[in-house]
Amino acid sequence: MGMEDYTFPQGPEELHHRHHHTVEAPQPQPFLKSLQYSVKETLFPDDPFRQFKNQNASRKVVLGLKYFLPIVEWAPRYNLKFFKSDLIAGITIASLAIPQGISYAKLANLPPILGLYSSFVPPLVYAVLGSSRDLAVGTVAVASLLTGAMLSKEVDAEKDPKLYLHLAFTATFFAGVFEASLGFFRLGFIVDFLSHATIVGFMGGAATVVSLQQLKGIFGLKHFTDATDAISVMRSVFSQTHQWRWESGVLGCGFLFFLLSTRYFSTKKPKFFWVAAMAPLTSVILGSLLVYFTHAERHGVQVIGDLKKGLNPLSGSDLIFTSPYMSTAVKTGLITGIIALAEGIAVGRSFAMFKNYNIDGNKEMIAFGMMNIVGSFTSCYLTTGPFSRSAVNYNAGCKTAMSNIVMAIAVMITLLFLTPLFHYTPLVVLSAIIISAMLGLIDYQAAIHLWKVDKFDFLVCMSAYVGVVFGSVEIGLIVAVAISIARLLLFVSRPRTAMKGNIPNSMIYRNTDQYPSSRTVPGILILEIDAPIYFANASYLRERIIRWIDEEEERVKQSGESSLQYIILDMSAVGNIDTSGISMMEEIKKVIDRRALKLVLANPKGEVVKKLTRSKFIGDHLGKEWMFLTVGEAVEACSYMLHTFKTEPASKNEPWNNV
Repeated sequence: MGMEDYTFPQGPEELHHRHHHTVEAPQPQPFLKSLQYSVKETLFPDDPFRQFKNQNASRKVVLGLKYFLPIVEWAPRYNLKFFKSDLIAGITIASLAIPQGISYAKLANLPPILGLYSSFVPPLVYAVLGSSRDLAVGTVAVASLLTGAMLSKEVDAEKDPKLYLHLAFTATFFAGVFEASLGFFRLGFIVDFLSHATIVGFMGGAATVVSLQQLKGIFGLKHFTDATDAISVMRSVFSQTHQWRWESGVLGCGFLFFLLSTRYFSTKKPKFFWVAAMAPLTSVILGSLLVYFTHAERHGVQVIGDLKKGLNPLSGSDLIFTSPYMSTAVKTGLITGIIALAEGIAVGRSFAMFKNYNIDGNKEMIAFGMMNIVGSFTSCYLTTGPFSRSAVNYNAGCKTAMSNIVMAIAVMITLLFLTPLFHYTPLVVLSAIIISAMLGLIDYQAAIHLWKVDKFDFLVCMSAYVGVVFGSVEIGLIVAVAISIARLLLFVSRPRTAMKGNIPNSMIYRNTDQYPSSRTVPGILILEIDAPIYFANASYLRERIIRWIDEEEERVKQSGESSLQYIILDMSAVGNIDTSGISMMEEIKKVIDRRALKLVLANPKGEVVKKLTRSKFIGDHLGKEWMFLTVGEAVEACSYMLHTFKTEPASKNEPWNNV
C-alpha cells in the first residue's frame, strides 16, 4: 500500500486501529490459579503428573510405582539377552571397583575395607531407585579427598580412628539427607549453579591435588602433610628426600606406566576397552604376587595388611549427633554431597545422551540420597556415579541397572571369601591406580575449547583450578561458584541494549552492529532491550537508554538529517518487569517527553503489558495507540506521522513541556 492510499487520520490512535494489529493484555487470572501455574513451572518443568491424567485408580498405582521405583518399569521386560550384556559389564566394573574402592578409602584416611563395603550396598539401592542405565555406583576420588581433608581438621585419623570413622558415617548420612531433600523438593536447579566451566576447572584441580598426594605412596613415605595444596605437598615430598625408598618408586613408576599404556591402547582401539578396565585389578594381583615372593614388605614397600572378612556391619548406632563434631559432619556432608551430586548427574546425563534416553535429575538426587542414607547405616561412606566406572560400564555394553547388582554380588563374594588375598597388596600400586584414574579427569582439551569460545568461562575454569591446587578444595569450590554467580548477576544487571536498523528491501529490523548493511530510519531511534527489566538492571537501563538518545541527537545534529522525533523500544526479549522496572519506564517517558520526543513500544510481552496496565503506566503515561505488535508496524506508523503532518509530535504541545 503506497502513502497516497492513506486517508488522513486525526491522530495516531485512528491510524493504529485502521492499519495495525492492537497489542492485547492477557486475560486476568485468579491469584490462586496463577500461583499454581508459577509453582508448577518452577518446580515441575517436566510435568511428572501428565501420565496420571485420565487413568483409573489401579493404573495410577502401577504408574506411581514405576515413577518412584524405576526397577518396576524395566524388570518385567528383562530377558536373557540383556542379562548376558549386564553380566559381562557387571564383572568388568567389579574388577575396577575393588582396587579403586580400596584406593579411594585410603585417600579419605579410612580403613581400606570401607571401599569394598561402599561398592556392595549402595549399588543395590541405586539399581532399585536410579533412572540411569549406565551409571556404575561407587566412591569417587574428589569426594574421598574432601572427606579426608575436612574431617582431618577436627579429628586425627591415626590418633582417634574410631571417632574419625563415625564422623565419616555421619557426614555420609547428612550428604544423603541433603541430596534426597533436594530431589524430593525438586530443587535440582541448585546444582545447576555449578556450571560446566566450574566443574572442568574444579575436577582438574582436584585431580592434580589427588595425584600429587599419591607421591607419598610412590616414594614410600611414612610421615606426610595433611594439607591438600600443591606447595605444602611438594615441600613435604622434597624435605624428606633421605626417606625416599627406591624399591617403592620403581614399583610405582612401573605400574603407572603399565596402567597408562593400557588406557592409551583402549582409547585407540575401543573394542579392547576391557584391557584398561582389567588393568587395575591385574596390577593389584601382580603387585601382591611380587611382594609375596620377594618379601618386599621388609624392604620399605608398605602393604595393605589384614582386611576383615564378612559383609557390611551395621553402623546406624555409630552416627554422631552431638556437638562439637556434628557441625563438622554437617558441613562435610553438604559440600561432599553437592560435589557428588554434580558429578553423578553430569555423568548420568552424558551417557543418557549417547543412548538417546532421558534421566530425571530429581529422581537421581533421591536415588543418590537414599543410597547414602542406607550406606551410612551399613558402614559405607559417600558414593555417587564416578565417571571412570560408568564409562567402563557403558563401553562394556550394559543394558540396565542390573550391571550394578552383578557388581555388588561380585564385591559380596570378594568380601566373604577373597579379602585375605589383598594382605600383600602394596600401597604403591593403589597410588598408581589413583594417579592413572586422576589423569583422565584433567580435561585440558575442554579448557582449550573454553578459551576459544568464551574467555570468561575460561577464567571461571582456571580460577577454580588455581583455587583448588594452591588453596584448598573448599576454596576452589567457593571461588568458582562465586565467579559463576557474579557472572550470572552481571548478565542480569548489565543486559545488552542495541540500536536497530532496517535491512534494505524488507520489513526486517536488526542490530546495526550485527548487520552493518542495515540502515537507520530518519527521525526514528529503534532500541532493543535484551533482558527482563528488574530492580538489578533498571537504573543501568535508564542511563543507557538516555545515552543512546543523546548520542543519536548529536549524530543527527552533525549530519544535518531530519531531527529525532520517535523512540521505539523493542520489548521482544523483555519477558517480565518488576515495580522498579515500571518506575524506570515512567522516568524514561518523562525524559523523552521533556525532549519533545514520543515513546513507542514494540511487541511488549503479555506479562509486561499486564503489569504496565495495572500500574496505570499504559493509560496515564502511554496511550494504547503507541504500542505495536512488531517493530515494522511501529516504524510504519511513525514514518506515516512524520510524512503526513511534517510537524513536531503531539508531545511538544503537552503541558509539562512549558514548565
